[in-house]
Amino acid sequence: MTTQILARRWRLSGAIALAVLFFAAALILHAHWSAFLAWCLATQITLHRYLVMYLLQLNNHQYTGGLWLLIGAFFYGVLHAVGPGHGKFIVTTYLSTNKESQTAARLIPFLGSLMQGVSAILFVFILAVGFNLAAGDLSESRWYVEKASALLIAGFGGWLILRGMQSLRPRRVTFTFRPLANDHGPDCGCGHHGVGAGAHGDWKTRAGVILAIGARPCSGAIMILLFSNALGIVSWGMAAVMTMALGTALSIMGLSLAVRYARNSTAALFGERGGNLPWLVPALKIAGGLMLIFFALVLFLTVIPVSANGDYIAAGC
Repeated sequence: MTTQILARRWRLSGAIALAVLFFAAALILHAHWSAFLAWCLATQITLHRYLVMYLLQLNNHQYTGGLWLLIGAFFYGVLHAVGPGHGKFIVTTYLSTNKESQTAARLIPFLGSLMQGVSAILFVFILAVGFNLAAGDLSESRWYVEKASALLIAGFGGWLILRGMQSLRPRRVTFTFRPLANDHGPDCGCGHHGVGAGAHGDWKTRAGVILAIGARPCSGAIMILLFSNALGIVSWGMAAVMTMALGTALSIMGLSLAVRYARNSTAALFGERGGNLPWLVPALKIAGGLMLIFFALVLFLTVIPVSANGDYIAAGC
């Protein structure tokens, strides 16, 4: 008993220390938020110009530019993940309010980030290549896609709120009678025993997270594809975009595992079901859904305006 009390006190002390460090980091980040955003934007524009230069080298048959293109695209994706973005917000909100396995915590952000690259490729091929739209029309299409993706994020937030409200409802207890031949014990492997049964996310919710992340293509990836298509080396542009998505995916995977660890540590401290507060977990899901809706509203209202000359002007090319 004494060992359990000491272990609980150590966990509580660790949780308090982590909370203090988190809030201190949040205060420091808030104080330098504008400078941080400006640095991220300036660095991404610089990297973007280097990527354009490597594409020009490839067009002049300088194939060493292809290697540097892929390396630069990878670091562009990593930097894109470090800066503020919707993918990190969605993954953090979902994993902090839902119990997920380690495999799912890796695959969800990984597939969502790769889907961002696929979305950019489909956007360019369908609109620029298939319909041969002009630069201004592409900018308008990008505007509609980003508006629609914000609505999709809001819809996913509403889905989380609905799931949380359903969890708050009192569950009906039903009794079923089975023949003795069909009885099973706790070691039968059917997965219907234990407090944690059914605690993990279902495939519909996971697919919703992946879709909410991947439905909004990176504007930098779109610009690289448009420029490579204009040069006639679109295959190199596709390779750069998917390498960029890989860099983003690996970075967000690290964040998702850290969020999962923090959530599980908190659940171990207070109990997976909230101990004497059974409403705590559903309330967190509802709060997470409301945060996603608010974030989607901010995205919807701050979409980059349509440019008649094409988005490459705003991207710093």
